[in-house]
Amino acid sequence: MLQNPGTIPDPGVTLCRPFLVLLEIGPVDNLITRRAWGARAPRGAYSPVSSTKGVKVHYTGGRVDPAVVDDHDKCVAMVRSIQKHHMDGNGWTDIGYSMVACPHRKVFEGRGPKRVPAANGAGLNTAHYAVLGLVGNSGLVTPNDALLHGVLDAIGYLKREGGAGNEIKGHRDGYSTECPGDALYAWVRRGAPRPGGQGPEEPGPKTPAFPGRLLKQPPIMRGEDVRTWQTQAKKRGFDLDADGAYGPRSDEVARQIQRAHNLPVDGVVGPQTWKATWQTP
Repeated sequence: MLQNPGTIPDPGVTLCRPFLVLLEIGPVDNLITRRAWGARAPRGAYSPVSSTKGVKVHYTGGRVDPAVVDDHDKCVAMVRSIQKHHMDGNGWTDIGYSMVACPHRKVFEGRGPKRVPAANGAGLNTAHYAVLGLVGNSGLVTPNDALLHGVLDAIGYLKREGGAGNEIKGHRDGYSTECPGDALYAWVRRGAPRPGGQGPEEPGPKTPAFPGRLLKQPPIMRGEDVRTWQTQAKKRGFDLDADGAYGPRSDEVARQIQRAHNLPVDGVVGPQTWKATWQTP
């Protein structure tokens, strides 16, 4: 839920630590990285957290235009606005949520895993990650199935990558607030079932078999194996055209992936770098 404007100490930031570099590598195909949604850089380093009891679910606490259901650009604008409010209104280092889910089953990267959120309330942020669903207290108040899937996709990712436990609670659990609203909270109280009866987590993208040849340049290499690798790198948030031609830009992206995974940095996509492109560091 959006906090009231004013300078509110951010419980999820450690001011004395050096600035933390954000890796633009996403967890699942429906993730929108910080780079992709145009996030501002945080003001400082986040406080780390190795694991949590689980996740607390939030809503915006204000009116949400029902038109967001038919216009995903409005979702992007909302997330940017929320970050602006948290940083410029509350004086926080960044958006207060770990992840944000929208009515199109898209998951926005907020602070992400392994980082203390700021939205749960003083003294409550290290115990649970914070996931926002883009519904409010008027206008769009009832989450559609796609949004519920998105919330669960975010929770599944935070379990896999952030050590989140099995608890799924509402913001109002242990904190005086109406958040996450009656409709979303009723779903949480039912055990947060996935629409259609599926489990709470969906598997991440499967790694296709290594094509058998090293992808490198110069000279420029071309082929469907190059295109497959480029397509996945692009899904992870890298600025790369999937044109099937392995040139200098592909080499640069490969090096970024290698650095993120502590692999030898040579710009060559071999079996290890190929596999790493389908994984989070």
